[in-house]
Amino acid sequence: MGDEARAPRPAAVARKWLEDPGGGHGPVAAAREEGGTHEFNSLVLAGARVSVAEPGHLVCSLRVSAPLTDAEGRWHAGAIAAAVDNMSSTVVFMADGAHVVTVHVALSYFSPAHLDEEVEMEGRVVSRKGKLTATAVEVRNKESGELVAVARQWMTPAAFPTNTNRSSKL
Repeated sequence: MGDEARAPRPAAVARKWLEDPGGGHGPVAAAREEGGTHEFNSLVLAGARVSVAEPGHLVCSLRVSAPLTDAEGRWHAGAIAAAVDNMSSTVVFMADGAHVVTVHVALSYFSPAHLDEEVEMEGRVVSRKGKLTATAVEVRNKESGELVAVARQWMTPAAFPTNTNRSSKL
């Protein structure tokens, strides 16, 4: 059996990355390898369930949990941004097979999602220019269909350094 036959399908990749963010896969693992923190990314995706996963298109849902809300019980804007960024990274990986980093993001917030509400995120690859890939992610309240946020991101392949010496050059 060749490598292609054993390669994981896009749905399996998306599930590993988004449904088990602390399990050593995807953008969370890449952040950990770079010396970054992965706990926050694991938290923002806690409970995510993938319903559609195909190259360049991904849909998942999750319930807004208490640690991700502000004092008024609304899903915190920073948590939305982190969830959208992970969604974009995953959809690009599924399309291109490359770990990516965000070089530009435009995020618009429309209506709040509240504690225990279920939201659905849909991400797509929308354009490519050289090494740049553009994604669009819509976040909606799953019950009402109301738009929570829309993001447009440009991403490029990550260049992970082979030198693990993290000392300052200053």
